[in-house]
Amino acid sequence: MKNILSFLPLLLGLSVSGWAQRPPAIRSPEVHPDHRVTFRYFSRNAKSVTLQGEFLSAPAAMTQDTSGIWSFTVPPVTPDVYPYSFSVDSVQIADPNNTYIFANERFKRSIVDVPGDKPLVHSLQNVPHGKISYRYYPSAMLQRTRNVLIYTPPGYDPRSKTKYPVLYLIHGGSDTEETWTKVGRAHWIADNLIAQGKAKPMIIVMPYGNVRPSPMGDFTKELVTDLIPFVEANYSVRTDSRNRAIAGFSVGGGQTLNIGLTNPDKFAYVCAFAPYTATEEFRNNFADWSPNAEQFNRQLKLFTISVGTDDFLYEPVKQNIANFQSKKINLKPIIVSGGHTWMNCKLYLAQTLPQLFQ
Repeated sequence: MKNILSFLPLLLGLSVSGWAQRPPAIRSPEVHPDHRVTFRYFSRNAKSVTLQGEFLSAPAAMTQDTSGIWSFTVPPVTPDVYPYSFSVDSVQIADPNNTYIFANERFKRSIVDVPGDKPLVHSLQNVPHGKISYRYYPSAMLQRTRNVLIYTPPGYDPRSKTKYPVLYLIHGGSDTEETWTKVGRAHWIADNLIAQGKAKPMIIVMPYGNVRPSPMGDFTKELVTDLIPFVEANYSVRTDSRNRAIAGFSVGGGQTLNIGLTNPDKFAYVCAFAPYTATEEFRNNFADWSPNAEQFNRQLKLFTISVGTDDFLYEPVKQNIANFQSKKINLKPIIVSGGHTWMNCKLYLAQTLPQLFQ
């Protein structure tokens, strides 16, 4: 007993010491009514902390107060959903006080949602909502089980006789199948546009576009031979090309062109968002491409390529647009301001959904 009593002060001291080392409760990010945003990070030992975000033209140095909290307030920004991160002594980290994380396999960023004075097309609104399902399907092509997210529209009932068109929607290069919902808000954009009568109810299939260690070009074959049959066997969908669309961003935009344009009998709608096309698969498909333009244009109801004027891919995308148009293919370019961002992705998707399945 004596030994136990003598040990208690030490335990109490360690407990108090540990409590004293706990960081203070801080709020980050804090979005103000005037669209300013304050970011905070706690560290007594860091020598420098900077804020990086797509609402800034350059990283911003944060300042430390006497309690060890670093902070920076961004002037009013245009309402949207923005990725950001901290650089702590040159090490990039996500905001530890924000559970809203950018779904990506390479970089670590957080997300801040700056709401508009009026509801934006990607915001959660008081409308009927669809459902996001996490599904797994067997891929005979890749000899493994694969994951996919599937959005079913409001009122979807697999037991009814109603059949729906399908959009296959592909993420960017180091993103995941969750990025289109967690960052791109594809499900809320669809909910809102369907509720407004601007888009037809549809099923949206969001596959995982990375098939490594298999060759990346195998994704084209895998989507056609494994994923489409899985969707058509498990969901109430229409199975003709006029009720099937494909779209994607960046690397996913390049995959969209590879899949859609080499399978015009399967996809009547092909919409590439800032497509990255510097790949062997794209060169093999289109370097010496000589399509029957008349037949091709009959098969395709809509072919669009979207890009922002500040996108680092702007020039190669313009060249691809010119090349496709030189083949006499009916192509609708969509040129907007902005860069290679998920802010533009949401814009591209919101512009695209009303044009599908009309």
